[in-house]
Amino acid sequence: MLPLHAAETEKMNRHDYGGHAGGGAYPMSPTMVESRGRTFNIRPDKYEKYTPRNAQSTLQRRRGLFLRLGAVLAAILLLLMIFFPSIRPTALFPALSLGLFSAAREAFQIETVRYYDLANVAGTSRGWEREERILLCAPLRDAAPHLPMFFSHLRNLTYPHNLIDLAFLVGDSKDNTLSLLSDLLRELQAHEDPKAAFGEISIMEKDFGQTVNQDVESRHGFAAQASRRKSMAQARNWLLSAAMRPTHSWVYWRDVDVETAPFTILEDLMRHNKDVIVPNVWRPLPDWLGGEQPYDLNSWQESETALALADTLDEDAVIVEGYAEYATWRPHLAYLRDPYGDPDMEMEIDGVGGVSILAKAKVFRSGVHFPAFSFEKHAETEGFGKMAKRMGYSVVGLPHYTIWHLYEPSVDDIRHMEEMEQERKAREAEERERREREEKIGRVFDTEGREQWEKDRKAVEDAQKAEKETQRVRDNAEAKAAEEPERRKANGEGVVGAGGREGAKDVTADPTPEIPTQSSSPSAEQPKLPTDANKPAAEAKLSNDDPSADAGSSGKSITPSKAPTDTEERLASMAQQEEGGKAANVDKPATEAKEKGGKRMDELEHDMRGPVGAS
Repeated sequence: MLPLHAAETEKMNRHDYGGHAGGGAYPMSPTMVESRGRTFNIRPDKYEKYTPRNAQSTLQRRRGLFLRLGAVLAAILLLLMIFFPSIRPTALFPALSLGLFSAAREAFQIETVRYYDLANVAGTSRGWEREERILLCAPLRDAAPHLPMFFSHLRNLTYPHNLIDLAFLVGDSKDNTLSLLSDLLRELQAHEDPKAAFGEISIMEKDFGQTVNQDVESRHGFAAQASRRKSMAQARNWLLSAAMRPTHSWVYWRDVDVETAPFTILEDLMRHNKDVIVPNVWRPLPDWLGGEQPYDLNSWQESETALALADTLDEDAVIVEGYAEYATWRPHLAYLRDPYGDPDMEMEIDGVGGVSILAKAKVFRSGVHFPAFSFEKHAETEGFGKMAKRMGYSVVGLPHYTIWHLYEPSVDDIRHMEEMEQERKAREAEERERREREEKIGRVFDTEGREQWEKDRKAVEDAQKAEKETQRVRDNAEAKAAEEPERRKANGEGVVGAGGREGAKDVTADPTPEIPTQSSSPSAEQPKLPTDANKPAAEAKLSNDDPSADAGSSGKSITPSKAPTDTEERLASMAQQEEGGKAANVDKPATEAKEKGGKRMDELEHDMRGPVGAS
């Protein structure tokens, strides 16, 4: 007998894969069913519970999507207006400045009430992007000579000018600083470029009884430092308290006598995001003083020697750097400068100089100021640095980021420059006198002596040439005279010798022999031979040296000489002219004799030397 549930063959057991004849839980194809002689039936109400729900309409789905997108956009816009105040609508400013849920938010709608959230003006490293305002402060005293240069630096600043507020305090001035300042500001704000105009500008005037003169010796003298620093601290505090607004994120102090500074100095200092930061300050010098020199020595690190010195001073004493009276041996920012160093390198310091200071406004709002009294034996900017360090703010300096202060000569420098100027004038006068003397000598010799000098030079050159030619002729004659005895011996002829002539005179007995004359007629068949007294020195020498000449003088016949040559005729003619009226030129210089067409006797004698009568 089969179990009861076996009769319910129309129901399919989904979990029994082997209990049916089909051998599975899935329906088989009709062909297979028919081939097996049975059918497979599924009840239509079996899967009613799997029927899907009715779908929402398309309109409802779109409405929900729009609502979600609107909520996301509203949240994003709210966040942007909170973090970027510039995009807030003016009417919604109190509500969107974190006062949306305030119970007193309706009170801010009053026209005379202003709400400021000082958390938004803390100061960041990208202030020009977040539109953070800067207060630029400049104390002025007898600053008229430097104001044009200062305003040229203001125009060149790359930080947005509309985010820079200017504040000036004019005190104890005796020149036209105030009037000139007003004119320059009027010109600056009326610039044709709207981006060149600055924000709010404030001018305060207050005297502090400052009696120290503004010259270099007075301002930087050791005796005046304590009182001068305290007075300057008062001026800075007055200016800051009157000019700083709740909208300022930074405060920048700048001296008007800075000569050179980068146009991007505000951004360069701001990028470090420090509470107080200063650059290095140097000044140019003349070449005879070294070319350059550290200027601001008030930026330094504290030393043990300085702390020990401070303990020995009175309560109101003020230590100042750069003076032999206070040997602190502190590391100064100025002396650590490397012209090729990294300009972004930072150095922790304790005292700061006042030439260029960038500080966050929160530092002053928290109570840090410029002490007009002895604070830890320091005052003004150095006391400001120590006070900021005492309150936990960061104070750094940039040893390789340099700006240049104007060079102001001291009394010693002025005295030395005066001496150098006198020496320069003396050298110029001496050089002028030497040049005038040379020009005068040149003019005299050009007009009076140059022509004569040229004549003398030409005469000397001609004389040298003539002497060389005469020497050559004489050498040839001597050579021929030396060969003549041998030739005559070989031919059996006699030798003409001056020593064998009758009535010969001693040449040495008459030092001024008579110059031989010769007929100027070219038709003379036999020229007159020179006498023994007029015998040339060469022939005399030949007769003294040559034994054959002595032999000829003993009685041998003298062979007649040949006809005179052209040279001999020329010399004879010149001798006749000399005797005819130019004998006075004998004792005159060679140049003068040649200039007048004559010759000296020694030249004629020199030219006439040579063999005479040689065949």
